[in-house]
Amino acid sequence: MPPKTRITEEKIVDAAIEVVRKGGFEQINVRTVADQLHCSTQPVMYHFSTIDNLKKAVYQRADQLHSEYLMTPSPDLDPILAIGIRYIRFAVEEPQLFRFLFQSGYVQESSLLEMVDSEELLPVLGAMQEGSGLNMEKTRDVFITVAMFAHGYASIIANNHLEFDEHLIAKHLENAWNGAVLAAQQEDIE
Repeated sequence: MPPKTRITEEKIVDAAIEVVRKGGFEQINVRTVADQLHCSTQPVMYHFSTIDNLKKAVYQRADQLHSEYLMTPSPDLDPILAIGIRYIRFAVEEPQLFRFLFQSGYVQESSLLEMVDSEELLPVLGAMQEGSGLNMEKTRDVFITVAMFAHGYASIIANNHLEFDEHLIAKHLENAWNGAVLAAQQEDIE
């Protein structure tokens, strides 16, 4: 008799990611994940005592996928604007995961200001600071402006209200970046 396939927590989370990709985060439940795995509901319930625990694990995995996507080098793009473009491109390529991460209520930081102060963002802020010549406080202000702009674009695209035009979006992001840097520099003069 062949050995039984062991359904691990990681396999369950990966299956739930596929459920999200196909139908949205609202579709995560024991039955849909078990169906994706071609197994009974027992392994899912064994590893995750509540659906909320499963959703939190899936959220963490989606966040990891998003972070890896953002940090993938884009040699064809300006390094400062590349993360903004990849952020928007993620919404194009993974709209259901984007919605889960940013429009489902499972976001881990309670505010954009918390995110700006997170350690994970320090390398991005460091690169932005180097590119702008601003102090870290002003760099954070510039980041917030550009992040809000990129998030707006990504949200509109993820919800099928705008087509992705990378050239146009890159131009708009660059304008937002330049405007935010210029505004921060003028504040220092005044």
